[in-house]
Amino acid sequence: MFPIVARQDLSDITCLLQIAAPEIARKARAGQFFILRIDERGERIPLTFADWDPAAGTVTTVFQMVGKTTYHLGALQVGNAVQDMIGPLGWPSEIERFGTVVCVGGGVGIAPIYPITRALRAAGNRIIGIMGARTRNLLFWEEEMRPLCDELIVCTDDGSYARQALVTEPLREVLERERGQISRVIAVGPAIMLKFVARTTAPFQVKTIVSLNSIMVDGTGMCGSCRVEVNGRTQFVCVDGPEFDAHQVDWDLLLARQRIYLDEEKIALERFLHSRSAS
Repeated sequence: MFPIVARQDLSDITCLLQIAAPEIARKARAGQFFILRIDERGERIPLTFADWDPAAGTVTTVFQMVGKTTYHLGALQVGNAVQDMIGPLGWPSEIERFGTVVCVGGGVGIAPIYPITRALRAAGNRIIGIMGARTRNLLFWEEEMRPLCDELIVCTDDGSYARQALVTEPLREVLERERGQISRVIAVGPAIMLKFVARTTAPFQVKTIVSLNSIMVDGTGMCGSCRVEVNGRTQFVCVDGPEFDAHQVDWDLLLARQRIYLDEEKIALERFLHSRSAS
């Protein structure tokens, strides 16, 4: 069992959990993820590291309650525990001194872009950060990101806080302003956002790395659920990723695969919420 040692509600649907997992915390690196199962009847879900503390033996993850399992996970409190955790999984982010790097975090993707930004900053890069959310209530960790960035641009889709824009708008402006000076763009967020980040950077011929969060079951490359087409070849997010060259991903195929189980997910959530209200 893996006890929950701290939790924080970042919004009405966004939750931070700190979980005691000493062996995982000791080996975690920026860009990696882990898979957990709440109980013996639960499904396995992948969650990206938002932070970790090897000395304390804890890992931190941030997630939004959008489906049955994330709602169940969000209902847990300090003192509760999850039954299974495995990790770290996936390849760590490539961390070198590239020069000027633009780090883009959208929605809950702000959490995993944080340790990546921190590692790139520690490697001596100049960091331009862009973070955005649909609305002010869903925005978090601005104060955590600001010290890591030489420049931080904050935006909301509806204009309820900071600049009203999608993250791709300031990204395009930065690429135009810094033409020829940006060594790399790395982005984490919803797949549809990442698709348009790729479209935005392509005309500037800037290497763009995205972290994909596809449907996943076992996390070891056996089930094939997380397959994605990259440069015309089938890859598996769990063992070949989660980071890929954004300009080589077949975005339409990825987005179509993410919609496969929408009906089943809706039914599972409705049943879970009904069972909780009846108990």
